[in-house]
Amino acid sequence: MPRREAPRGGADERPSPWGLPVRRVEEHPEHPADRASWPAILAPVRQVLDEGLDLGPATVLVGENGSGKSTLVEALARAFGLPPEGGTTNTAHWADDAARDASPLHGSLRLVRGAGASRWGYFLRAETMHATFGALLEQVQGSPDRLTVSHGESYLSVLEDHFDDSGLYLLDEPESALSFTSQLALVGVLAAQVATGRAQVVVATHSPLVAALPGARLLEVSEDGLVERAWEDLDVVGHWRAFLDAPERYLRHVRPS
Repeated sequence: MPRREAPRGGADERPSPWGLPVRRVEEHPEHPADRASWPAILAPVRQVLDEGLDLGPATVLVGENGSGKSTLVEALARAFGLPPEGGTTNTAHWADDAARDASPLHGSLRLVRGAGASRWGYFLRAETMHATFGALLEQVQGSPDRLTVSHGESYLSVLEDHFDDSGLYLLDEPESALSFTSQLALVGVLAAQVATGRAQVVVATHSPLVAALPGARLLEVSEDGLVERAWEDLDVVGHWRAFLDAPERYLRHVRPS
């Protein structure tokens, strides 16, 4: 098997006077993970534990279901002090119930923070997003009732409200609620945040569109671990290109139940 690689640095690693909220993720020397237990048995997780992972202003993890990308993002969120079901550093008290079902990986991670970096963070995950929005709305007086509009509309509205300051922004499969056009809008919001030099973004996604975030470092997550790729070399990009070129080659294998 070829050596797994996740080189240090990013494609657009501009220095910031505020410093990055998380410069590096590594195993905590006093709380090592059990390599024989989940999720340390996953190759990408084991690689982070063994080698550490340096983060730039924008990092995108791309991989199949079960590859470990969401596990890594959730663990980073919890190690940063964010609730496992999503929210901000000011809403960690929501996490009591969800914490029982979350991965224990965060307890074995140590985050190396940038000097003077913001300690504010925001974690958004698709599967609990609607409930998270309800809690956020209670904090914002005069906000429109986003629960009465479409899933995608409310998603983008919350992002526009909260992605306006320095800090760490973590998104787990944000494309699940969004159309093609809305995904473009999301990428625009993320790119604008990174361009300020005050925000850091980490995204786990299946979407080739989201993976095209300008300046992001792309890490393909698989049974081989974490490997840095160019966008055009990602498996998901190749699959979508082949499907759009000749969908019948794929659909002929689909049988009605």
